[in-house]
Amino acid sequence: MNVLCIGNSFSEDSTRYLHQISDGEIYVRNLYIGGCSLETHWNNIVEARADYEWQKNGRMLKMMSINDALTKKKWDFVTVQQVSHLSGMPETYEPFLTNIIEFIKEKCPNAKIVFHRTWAYDDNSTHAGFVNYGNDRGKMIDAIIKTSNFYAEKHSLEVIPNGEAIEAARALPEFQGKRNINRDGFHLSLDYGRYLAGLTMYGFFTGKDATLVTYEPEDTDPEINAKLKKIASDLTLGK
Repeated sequence: MNVLCIGNSFSEDSTRYLHQISDGEIYVRNLYIGGCSLETHWNNIVEARADYEWQKNGRMLKMMSINDALTKKKWDFVTVQQVSHLSGMPETYEPFLTNIIEFIKEKCPNAKIVFHRTWAYDDNSTHAGFVNYGNDRGKMIDAIIKTSNFYAEKHSLEVIPNGEAIEAARALPEFQGKRNINRDGFHLSLDYGRYLAGLTMYGFFTGKDATLVTYEPEDTDPEINAKLKKIASDLTLGK
């Protein structure tokens, strides 16, 4: 199946291992501009700006516009998301989300559009946008879930539950103390964080049990990976 993500660094994190996890079953490309909001995505569509990195496994292949990317392949899924610091702020979504969805439907009438729910920042994050939520992780994830559920229902979109997956991992003893699911307070760790996000995407797109995935990133602990697979499986099986 073919998956296109219209996103930023959070979709870069989430797609880094997706090809390997799926053993080639999923062809995925990410359109990346760091910190890109729905408003900026829409403005870039209007202006047909080729400002995006066309990424495979988190690495740039070339620069491209959303307009060209949508017609480059027969996409089965196209994901949309809000930039992390605005993801729980409903007033930042429209009219941009509606406009983007209508444009995708025009260009890819057979693609299923889904919403990628991203995660809250780490408790100790120094990201400037954390102040939008009183520097409170619990408030941030609650706002993200509430806001994304509202707009997903409005537009009849299914939701990739990466926000919940990361919260579940934070509750594991392995990610309390020296090891963290984030690498800088908001982006995911290059090993376990990105792996869990990819597992969750895999389960969502394929409907398969993530506990049966055989690929694991280099130098990771199989026991920890098994717990992450279970989190992804619990969130996506029977969604």
